[in-house]
Amino acid sequence: MERTHNQSSPNLRDHPAPQLSTVTMVRYHSEEIVNGGSPRDRCRSTMTEFPDKPFDPGPQAPDFTGATDPFALFAAWMAEAERAEPNDPNAMALATVDGEGLPNVRMVLLKAYGPEGFIFYTNSESAKGTELAGNLKAALLLHWKSLHRQVRIRGPVELASEADADAYFATRSRESRVGAWASQQSRPLASRAALEEGVERYTAELAGRDVARPSYWKSYRVVPLEIEFWHSRPHRLHDRIVFRRPSIDAPWVKTRLYP
Repeated sequence: MERTHNQSSPNLRDHPAPQLSTVTMVRYHSEEIVNGGSPRDRCRSTMTEFPDKPFDPGPQAPDFTGATDPFALFAAWMAEAERAEPNDPNAMALATVDGEGLPNVRMVLLKAYGPEGFIFYTNSESAKGTELAGNLKAALLLHWKSLHRQVRIRGPVELASEADADAYFATRSRESRVGAWASQQSRPLASRAALEEGVERYTAELAGRDVARPSYWKSYRVVPLEIEFWHSRPHRLHDRIVFRRPSIDAPWVKTRLYP
């Protein structure tokens, strides 16, 4: 493969395009292959492919594409997920961006939802907390493997009330509440022992007292401007519908999407 040079450029005009080596994918359990090329251009591939398997569309739900209320449809799907998913049906990927615009994603737990939005809790001094402080927008993804369904959500983020954060924090185990004080989430940690020492220190300091919520441990609400519902169908001809609105006060507009 040749690089295409701009012939009008004086810096590139007199230099022939280098011959780049071909990168060969390394398949499962095969040996690494090194292709020809000059020492400068030779590259070594360690890519691993996952071979395609017969596609299983999973359980086929009744047609949902006629739905008119995204929150009612979400509630129905979540109820089914609570019955079908073996672990954490409320687990969701939360995507934010840093100051350079580089996306970041991690799993968190959805702790409440309704027409007002989708709520999660976290340390506001963590990576996601600092990223949200710089850009109060986020995307969520809930994937229920047992049902072969997923829901994607995008919108602005706002802080929920301190009272809501206090009420939820109080429901956590004492050990988890102490851990919230001991963990400087997302910051460098010298060792596991250092974390455990911090837990022991706060356990001793808070002995015999109520473990209140740290001021930096907050409640966030994603207010959706877009909610997409996806269901696996045979031959990868999946069903997708998306509800969009330009603002939180505007009505939803539903669109069916190609798979």
